[in-house]
Amino acid sequence: MVRLFAVCATMLLMLCGPVRAAETPKRGGILTFMIPADSPPSFDGHREATFATVHAVAPFYSVLIRANPDNPADTTSFACDVCTEIPAPTDGGRVYSFTIRDDVRFQDGSRLTAFDVAASWNKIIAPPPGVVSARQGYYGMIEKIEATDAKTVIIRLKFATGAFLPALADPYAFIYKKEILDRDPHWYEANIMGSGPFRFKEYESGQSISGVRNPDYYRPGLPYLDGFTGIFADKQAVRVAAIKADRAAIEFRGFPPATRDELMAALGDKLGVQESDWNCGALVTPNHEKKPFDDARVRRALTLAIDRWGSAPSLSKITITKTVGGLVFPSSPLAATKAELEQIAGYWPDIEKSRAEARRLLKEAGAEGLTFELLNRNVDQPYKFNGTWVIGEWSKIGVRATQRVLPTGPYDEALRRGDFSVAIDAECQNIVNPLLDGTKYLPHTVSSANYGNFDDKTEIDIYDRMLRETDFPTQRALMRQFEKLVLDTEAHEMFLLWRYRIVPYRSYVKGFKISPSHYVNQDLAGIWLDR
Repeated sequence: MVRLFAVCATMLLMLCGPVRAAETPKRGGILTFMIPADSPPSFDGHREATFATVHAVAPFYSVLIRANPDNPADTTSFACDVCTEIPAPTDGGRVYSFTIRDDVRFQDGSRLTAFDVAASWNKIIAPPPGVVSARQGYYGMIEKIEATDAKTVIIRLKFATGAFLPALADPYAFIYKKEILDRDPHWYEANIMGSGPFRFKEYESGQSISGVRNPDYYRPGLPYLDGFTGIFADKQAVRVAAIKADRAAIEFRGFPPATRDELMAALGDKLGVQESDWNCGALVTPNHEKKPFDDARVRRALTLAIDRWGSAPSLSKITITKTVGGLVFPSSPLAATKAELEQIAGYWPDIEKSRAEARRLLKEAGAEGLTFELLNRNVDQPYKFNGTWVIGEWSKIGVRATQRVLPTGPYDEALRRGDFSVAIDAECQNIVNPLLDGTKYLPHTVSSANYGNFDDKTEIDIYDRMLRETDFPTQRALMRQFEKLVLDTEAHEMFLLWRYRIVPYRSYVKGFKISPSHYVNQDLAGIWLDR
């Protein structure tokens, strides 16, 4: 497992460009950045799985451990946030004892303790009735989390696994105040009160969110900024115009290549750019509770119609999607080779043969001339592009689909309610952790992040064996079984393309370090302005 993460890290670091000489940070200034959404569905990081939430509120919160803020592209390197050091496990790798700092305070002035950490994590791994935890499925290896006193949190695992620490570094795992959670576990959905580098100042729904420097922040000298303002804008043209006119300095999510080139031509040396492979994939999710999508033949037909190999080169020029791949981040040793992918429905090298099989399956299932509505999110990149692309591909096998495009909040709620037949979806993860990234594809009875509304005991069994396996060749073979079942045999999901992250920004923005995730390192503590 260590070797797996190390190889991933090396490949990612090569993509991030040369290391620049250290500069002396300057204090002060307000960072204005764009958030490419209309608004976050809620402020609760435990509940949500969208960048709209983490970009808006991560600066207000602390976490237990995190990716290394000085090198977030290194998937093997983690740093304590509210703990004093990352402990070596005991009891055969099954017990972790964390000591919590005693100088961390919430915005209301109260001290953050181990009891707050344990309460927050228990809400994530075992939410109370009626409370949603988007990443609950990541933590099936955890047996128990408890605070034994104000400074000690003990995490006991059911079994040792190298996937645990990367999962613990989840940037959405905000530490909340136990007293508030005990009173109302929904409180943080609409309210903000954390212990991060910034204090909450103001939120205007659909417009902006702002924060000011936390004078009681526990890391000396941080943050450098006096404050920040995040501006919500779901239209790419609006965001590009804002950066051109210096009304905003950066958008942390990423732009397509053509936009990068447009900004470089307009701003010259006033623009910096960082690029990286992106641990974020585009999906199509069929709702198994809606006919005829309860039939695997229909689902296989839809994925067989999509020409991934032929479409990727042109799409990579106009969208933030680029790489053909399966369920595993492409540069990971666990990822399928091209030859292995070509054995999976939707990845066959002969697209005409693939589409002929799709038509045969539709006829056999009594679904010729199928029409349906495709749920999509009101975000241009890459959601709307993906929707237009797959609708065009499906038309080539006689399927007609129309789109229902919703703002982020209603879109997420429609997914959770199952109010759709087929949906454009996304699988965006933070730390590259291929084993736990696969939880997205587990049945909804296990993973609340899956919206397909199906059950599959065979899939759960393969995944559980893979998670526990310590022999890499055996683990990789299990991953191929898992991938074949999810994408082909049952076609529970249709994986489209992996994204490529391109972040242009005003050159006076310093301290930004790209990673393969637009979720990681978003607390803004290390950002400073050279102006």
